[in-house]
Amino acid sequence: MSVSSTLDAIDSFIWGPWLLIPLLLGTGIILTIRLRGLQFRKLGAAMRFAFFQRDGGGESDAAHGDISHYQALTTALAATVGVGNIVGVATAIHLGGPGALFWMWVTALFGMASKYSEAFLAVRFRTTDANGQQSGGPQYYLRHAIKGRWGQFLSLFFAVAAVLASFGIGCMTQSNAVAAQLENSFGWERAIVGIVLAVVVGAVLLGGITSIGKVTSAFVPIMIVFYVGGCLYILAANITGIPHALSMVFQGAFTGAGATGGFVGSTFIMAIQYGVARGIFSNESGMGSAAIAAAAAKTNHPARQGLVSMTQTFIDTIIVVSCTGLVILSTGTWTGDDPATMTSEAFTHGLPGQWGHYIVSLALVFLAASTILGWSYYGERCVERLVGVRGVLPYRIIFTIVVFVGTTTQLTDVWTFADIANGLMALPNLIGLLILSGLIARETKEYLALDPYLRRAGNEFTSVPASATE
Repeated sequence: MSVSSTLDAIDSFIWGPWLLIPLLLGTGIILTIRLRGLQFRKLGAAMRFAFFQRDGGGESDAAHGDISHYQALTTALAATVGVGNIVGVATAIHLGGPGALFWMWVTALFGMASKYSEAFLAVRFRTTDANGQQSGGPQYYLRHAIKGRWGQFLSLFFAVAAVLASFGIGCMTQSNAVAAQLENSFGWERAIVGIVLAVVVGAVLLGGITSIGKVTSAFVPIMIVFYVGGCLYILAANITGIPHALSMVFQGAFTGAGATGGFVGSTFIMAIQYGVARGIFSNESGMGSAAIAAAAAKTNHPARQGLVSMTQTFIDTIIVVSCTGLVILSTGTWTGDDPATMTSEAFTHGLPGQWGHYIVSLALVFLAASTILGWSYYGERCVERLVGVRGVLPYRIIFTIVVFVGTTTQLTDVWTFADIANGLMALPNLIGLLILSGLIARETKEYLALDPYLRRAGNEFTSVPASATE
């Protein structure tokens, strides 16, 4: 059996209908129930707190942490809003049919509860490393919150998988997409693109999370608004096609209509499989990766950053992914043979002149580059968990070199490897979320009883709730 076929078999098992898909959806549903629909009840307050109350209610000066709530959010957004939102959506629709978009929505709505929970735990059980920086995420809360060898095993399993994933989903696939886009659009040499990208990434990484937070908070929101603005223009121009597009989404969600190959039953499964798989590839809810950025936030209570972090999933999937999917469907480009070019073709058809071409090119380049920065931080925090701070600098150097390698290498198997690594990250994290769901629900209820609308001063709370010390 070849390497490719072996990877495909492993990928199909992990992302098949009997392992990760039911575990992802099941965990999100259980957390939604235990948190009493927190993502629906508190979304408005969380959005206001994240974007219009930047100092976190007076927390920034006194609270532990390295970056603000907003910078933690944009760092996580930087790592998630990227190739998955442009190429990943097209791939899901190409393979699973229009109904895959519905299952991406479902994954996101329940995934918001998972995203809240993992960010909550990341702050709740974070530690300070030898350099004085905050370290947290599944690699720490699985060890500290779940006692004994089981917690230690889950923690190490996650950390190793996250480091591997950082080179796949977080580095090579992203830099390769940037080089391919610039080569196809402007004829730029891949090697030159790789050198420039590696130098820029390396320069930012030297400054650590503070530097990454400043960069992502500056240009990630601009690029999202820029890209979504182009989508909304196309949807407005094709407004008569939107009802038909939505009809295809809802019909295909339960029939698998339009999915590539197979019979009716199998295409229905494909719609769910690719919708859920590409949904988590896009918003990373349940993977535990964004929790690593959340742990660096300056906050006096884990529920506050948890609420801010869950808005990331809403922005990523309910807004950005929906825009991409509806643009592809309403313009009719979803019937094409190459999902890598579907979005750019939709923008070319939907916008006058060459504007569509330039918007997709710029969006893909900048969003993929920001994903590289976000994932470099995830990887280094997991390296710190495995070997200590002495491993951080060598990791940054290797990561920067891999950025260049990704631009000049064919990545057929790397994409499959990235899917596998994502799944391996999610498994221990989802198990941990289920085990710790009672603690999350109890302490969240206690916090919301005191501050239901996130308006009280941050210095009235502590990052370790009182119930934890009783």
